[in-house]
Amino acid sequence: MAASDARRGARWAVGVVIAIVVVAIGGWFFVAHQMKERIRETLGPNGSVDEIDVGFGQVTLSRVRLRGPRDWPAGDALRAERMVLDVDMRAALSNRVHLRNVSVDNYYLSIVRAADGRVLILPGLKETARVANAKPDDKAVQHAQEEKLIDRVSFERGAMEFFDASVQQQQQPYRVLISDARATIEHLHLPALTERTSLSMTGSIKGPSHTGTVSWGGWMVIASKDSQTRATLRSVDIATLDPYLLKKAGAKAAVTGGTIDMTLDASVRDYRIHAPGVLTLNHLQISDGAGPLDTFLSIPTKAAIAALKDRKDEIKLEFTLDGDLRDPKFSLSESLSKKLAAGFAKALGVSAEGVAKGAGDTVRGIGNALKNLLGQ
Repeated sequence: MAASDARRGARWAVGVVIAIVVVAIGGWFFVAHQMKERIRETLGPNGSVDEIDVGFGQVTLSRVRLRGPRDWPAGDALRAERMVLDVDMRAALSNRVHLRNVSVDNYYLSIVRAADGRVLILPGLKETARVANAKPDDKAVQHAQEEKLIDRVSFERGAMEFFDASVQQQQQPYRVLISDARATIEHLHLPALTERTSLSMTGSIKGPSHTGTVSWGGWMVIASKDSQTRATLRSVDIATLDPYLLKKAGAKAAVTGGTIDMTLDASVRDYRIHAPGVLTLNHLQISDGAGPLDTFLSIPTKAAIAALKDRKDEIKLEFTLDGDLRDPKFSLSESLSKKLAAGFAKALGVSAEGVAKGAGDTVRGIGNALKNLLGQ
């Protein structure tokens, strides 16, 4: 009798285990189906994915594409040959979102800086994600407040293309391509984003004669904009940044040679930025087409060339950016240009006050300085 009871107990235990496994698998298949639907809905009408493979604890997307809207300067906002999402299974079965890692491989990402200074990335994705999270049979507020945790996002073997509409050439935004781009984002706690998120990026900028490197990293509290970051440029071809440095007045002057090194340490607290930096110009060359009103960092180009010839083709500028990011009159790029212009003028022994008066006064104000500078 005891043996019979034992066998019945064993069969009952095995049956319970099998039932639990069946329920778990069924629950996972339901979760997997929901994941596929949510991914497609989040990509929206401008997005597509060739294949979604849902394994146990891992979701793989193949050939993902997010097309740019009509006014986007590139055909695609994002392309990726492969995206892999490592899913926390316990969280998924509890209807919570926790991704341990998201890897994006063999990708292209376009980023736009609008004429008003706003930085735009993945256009429309935020809106389609909000729609996907607020179905008619769901409570939109509840979905919006659900915690979503992503431990790490990595971008490998790709390119980032920046389009700056604040710098236009022939009515088109100025374009800078960063190749061999690798980036990581760590600790994204959505939707609040009130905790520190770590960020890093490295890549190469290819110019006419040099291939330089760019890196950026640090932390940011996305909700408050508080941050501590460092940006560096090493051996970047000056010609690549020509529109930011050389202002033309109808002539055909252009930067034809030289490199830039720069380090910028920026901290933001309560929307106030403090950013000391150092910029070094190496072997600057400007075409002979420079006219009397063409300026390099607000200094007439011929004055800049003459001065650099006496400085072993190298000049170092130290500057500090300070300002209130909420002040509509404060422009980070304009502030940087003014700081560099003042530093350049000081380094050349030219009055920064004369530089600020405008092109006509600048040319006249530098005339006497040039005589002393060149010994004439």
